[in-house]
Amino acid sequence: MRKHYLLLVLLLVTMSGAFALAPDEPLRFSDDQVATSLDLLEKLGSKHYSSRPVDNALSRDFLDHYLDALDPARLYFLAGDISEFKRRWQTSLDDALKQGDLTPGFDIFNRYRTRALDRLEKNLALLANDEPFDMTVDESFTVDPDDKEWLGDPARLDDYWRKRVKNTYLRLLLADKEPEEARELLVKRFKSQLKRIKSMDSQDAFQLYMNAFTTLYDPHTTYFSPRQLENFTISMSLSLEGIGAVLQVDEENTKVVRIVPGGPADKQGGLSPSDLIVGVAEGDAPMQDVVGWQLDDVVDLIRGPKGTTVRLEIIPAKGEYAGVNREISIVRDQVKLEEQAAKSRVIELDKDGETYKVGVIDIPAFYIDFDAFNRRDPNFKSTTRDVAKLVSELKAQKVDGLIIDLRNNGGGSLHEATTLTDLFITPGPVVQIRYSNQMISRQNRSRSAPLYDGPLLVLINRLSASASEIFAGAIQDYGRGLVVGTQSFGKGTVQALLPLPEGQLKLTESKFYRVSGESTQHRGVVPDIELPSLYNIDEIGESSEDNALPWDKIHGIPVKKHAEWKPLLPELTKRHEKRVVQDPDYVHLVDEITYQENERQQTSVSLNLDKRRQEMAARELSLLAIENKRRVAKGQEPYTDVEAWKKDGGVTGTEEEEFVAEDSEEKDIPLQDDPLLKEAGAILVDAIDVVEERKSRMADSRN
Repeated sequence: MRKHYLLLVLLLVTMSGAFALAPDEPLRFSDDQVATSLDLLEKLGSKHYSSRPVDNALSRDFLDHYLDALDPARLYFLAGDISEFKRRWQTSLDDALKQGDLTPGFDIFNRYRTRALDRLEKNLALLANDEPFDMTVDESFTVDPDDKEWLGDPARLDDYWRKRVKNTYLRLLLADKEPEEARELLVKRFKSQLKRIKSMDSQDAFQLYMNAFTTLYDPHTTYFSPRQLENFTISMSLSLEGIGAVLQVDEENTKVVRIVPGGPADKQGGLSPSDLIVGVAEGDAPMQDVVGWQLDDVVDLIRGPKGTTVRLEIIPAKGEYAGVNREISIVRDQVKLEEQAAKSRVIELDKDGETYKVGVIDIPAFYIDFDAFNRRDPNFKSTTRDVAKLVSELKAQKVDGLIIDLRNNGGGSLHEATTLTDLFITPGPVVQIRYSNQMISRQNRSRSAPLYDGPLLVLINRLSASASEIFAGAIQDYGRGLVVGTQSFGKGTVQALLPLPEGQLKLTESKFYRVSGESTQHRGVVPDIELPSLYNIDEIGESSEDNALPWDKIHGIPVKKHAEWKPLLPELTKRHEKRVVQDPDYVHLVDEITYQENERQQTSVSLNLDKRRQEMAARELSLLAIENKRRVAKGQEPYTDVEAWKKDGGVTGTEEEEFVAEDSEEKDIPLQDDPLLKEAGAILVDAIDVVEERKSRMADSRN
């Protein structure tokens, strides 16, 4: 999918834009922007982890990337525009950049602005009638973003836009909006987009152009304009109130990438990765449509004082109302260090008439209070200190094994990833870091005897990234325990901020490598036993991003392994596969994932209102059938119809679900609602059993 990547945590503040020129006056670049582009080019060439020649091949990629950044869904430019741009600049953008000539970037941006303003005026004209669309006509709309081309015939583009606007109008009707209300909302949306495009300034154009260039090197190398730099600085401090989510621009929409552990959205529920945010409202105020807005403007609306409520209109990515607008409310708050703290629980699992106690330590992030640490405060807070205390408590409870749950842990402090590993392995290197000059550092080491040396399992998923991958990879390489779950994110690079005449450059300067020599970049950590993924691996993860640095390998470091798990994996996998087909909750999860995957394969939708309602009803019946299959397998009465299911909280976004979400802060999620954790525990119990059987056989053979 074509995306313009721009990740921001919703705990940041945004400054007002610079003064823009009149909309009919072309934007022009400044001398400071010329100096910035030349300095940026020099730093990329001398300091980026991977070198790339600035030549004709890069020029072609640069042009394509810039056009995709401006018009990712190919909604505005005509095929004639693209042909002209390629004829003029396909092999000369590199030369222009070396000379500090930003003319191509600004000429293309000005054409984009002209096309977008013209299109928005046409959309408003389309909606001028009280009844703009015939909802009884049998026609369809293509929703596959990878199946778009630059259209050369303006009439074809007009027809595509008619269907696009009609589809949005239809979705609003399905979300129980009256026809006039839906029409007025779309009119407000396009007027708002007109205003915003007219207000775009040279800083917007320059930032887009430079980022189209920097992200050719890798997706994490980014140019920050002066106002965006302040956003980034504040987001890194986690100091301001918001909802706690990571967003990106996806075509005209704002897309949720990740929910920040311990944040308001995480605690209150209702918002999930891949959901689209299309409206924002403050408290009881009218909903503000944000389709087509710049990301930092959406952030500015969502951010607000602690304790206040923000309402979001979202298009859920999955569930009963996938693709249909829904509204949720979130009370703003800070993402506090203590709310991201590790926590523990004990789960009990029965096997062959025997009950096993398994300790679970959930680690949402790798955190450390650097201020307290630097002040030599003996009580400074960190992941390692918290986990060490929890491990000691669980050992006192005589647990039979331990699960480290790193699901949705996006990383954090490298220092903490190293010291946490130190709690579980014998002294030795934890991670290797290779810099752009090819020098390799092995200074991040475990230095103490393990605090816990009992049975261990690490649970990961697609959102386990960076420091999580360092920890999981080290546990796997040392044979210290099993790694179970889904292939992790694959973020194995390190960035540094470098000053520029205007703004700063976030540049990738090094890569992480495991002690085995394998990079965590791109491929991530592959689990020993794989569990179903709740997230689409093709859309989420490093491998889904354009120009991600590749996986590679350097020399490994010989280490003394705690155990060798590979010979035991066939038996553990056989037991796992036999068990899960008999677990109603696990089967239900697999059925839901399969259903959502089939839904994602849909490339077009009907624009006939009655047919769409029938499709929506059929979707509800399909999900009801999946739920009833589970209930019957568990000996429960199936729901008689969809209404009975809804009344019992089967549909997302209900008041009952919100009450449970608020009340769940003090409670552990029941195992039946987390079949992946339950199965991870069963695998760990199997591992304990298999190891004991192996020891018994070896003892018998010696006798």
